[in-house]
Amino acid sequence: MQETLRGSLWMVVAMAGFAIEDSLIKQASTGLPVGEIMAIFGFGGWLGFLLLTWRRGQRALVPEILHPTLLLRAATEIFGRLFFTLSLAYSTLAATSAILQATPLAVTLGAAVFFGERVDWRRWSAILVGFFGVLLILRPLPQSFDPASLLALFGMLGFAGRDLATRAAPPRLSHLQLGVYGFFVLIPTGLGLMLWEGGAVLPSPQQSGWLLATILVGIGAYYALTSAMRLGAVSVVAPFRYSRLLFALILAVLLFGERPDTLTLIGAGIVVASGLFMLRETRHTAPA
Repeated sequence: MQETLRGSLWMVVAMAGFAIEDSLIKQASTGLPVGEIMAIFGFGGWLGFLLLTWRRGQRALVPEILHPTLLLRAATEIFGRLFFTLSLAYSTLAATSAILQATPLAVTLGAAVFFGERVDWRRWSAILVGFFGVLLILRPLPQSFDPASLLALFGMLGFAGRDLATRAAPPRLSHLQLGVYGFFVLIPTGLGLMLWEGGAVLPSPQQSGWLLATILVGIGAYYALTSAMRLGAVSVVAPFRYSRLLFALILAVLLFGERPDTLTLIGAGIVVASGLFMLRETRHTAPA
């Protein structure tokens, strides 16, 4: 029980860290090209995980790096991170974070389609209800639709694909090694996007501080997440992932003056409730 409590606390710390990381990226995007932010963030994360990998006595370059699943993971990492960062820059933090909470639903759907995992009618219902919540946030009607909100949707689908590819990755690879590869692919992606945006901009001291904080907080949040998933019962620890939305809403209001409307809050609540129901059903239907 003590381990489960520690794991839950680590998960809350991780989600707070990721919410702060998102806020810092949004702050930096007000004066810097999105591609430049991605490249710097990718380099810092790559260097951090490279040092952690070496500290554990693990090799950064292994033959499995060219495994088709790793290449697919790199592609989905690029897709997810690119559109998620664009969403942070051009949409609201509240809506972006709310749509991101649908990732576990998309992962379950993908596991059923690509891995043949059994999903009963209760979980199919949760998936459908959860995506209805996403529609409430997107509001795909001519008079209220914000095209920028699609960026978060594409980012969420990319992250779901990354998680599915991670599950299918060679088991010999550690989380740290996957972190090295995941951050590395952001460097050329960011540089390419930066050139398309018109080139780099010299960061101000304040922007440099935001970028450095983003890297440090991101690495710390990833470490906390890994610690959380290794302690206690996963079925108890995992639901605390949704605390990220609470932190994000608080930061959206305090830092950016956002005021999420009723439909956004209702949609976010539906997505979170669907995800929690899915976790409950998964725990009850898991083989003993």
